[in-house]
Amino acid sequence: MPVTIDGTTGITTPAENTAALTVGSITGILKATSGVVAQAVAGTDYLTSTSGGTITLATSQSAVGATNIDFTSIPSWAKQITVNFRTVASQSGVTAAKQIQLGTSSGIVASGYTGTIEGSSLSVGFTYDNSSSSGSIINGSVILTLVDSSTNTWCCFGVTGRSDAAGGFKLAGSVVLPSTLTTVRISSTSGSAPSFSAGTVNIVYQG
Repeated sequence: MPVTIDGTTGITTPAENTAALTVGSITGILKATSGVVAQAVAGTDYLTSTSGGTITLATSQSAVGATNIDFTSIPSWAKQITVNFRTVASQSGVTAAKQIQLGTSSGIVASGYTGTIEGSSLSVGFTYDNSSSSGSIINGSVILTLVDSSTNTWCCFGVTGRSDAAGGFKLAGSVVLPSTLTTVRISSTSGSAPSFSAGTVNIVYQG
């Protein structure tokens, strides 16, 4: 028997010999309530970009001449963020470690990071390159995941590698933010300007 689906009234079964499946005004993906798909109510029971349920690719940023590379206005519903590096080169003469720092509406958090990268402790950020090599070129990804929304605790895991020389880095750690995350910053622990000379960085976030 043919079936008609309408986004506001549910499912009806028209008479025999009607046209095949007809889809009405469905405007999103049904969300579940206690493991059961709830009745569709327009504007209420749909997953939208403001309630999560989407995967968003930000605008890629060039690292050329940058001191800090900031991705701002990250939505409050984001629970996982992946930072992707494509041939990101440190400026000649800059030998300090390269890192990811998280920020809130109060500013960038520059302390309280715990964990390790290749046996070295994290403290002021999630370090993704601690080679101390001038001009190192990095590719790879670092995944940031919200662990506890009540305490704004985030953890990270990442793998990056150098393309200018043999060498790779594994990192893992966590940090507790003072409020909801709004910003991801890529920087150098030296704070020198500029820190980077080549490459691109982008993030993907999802609820």
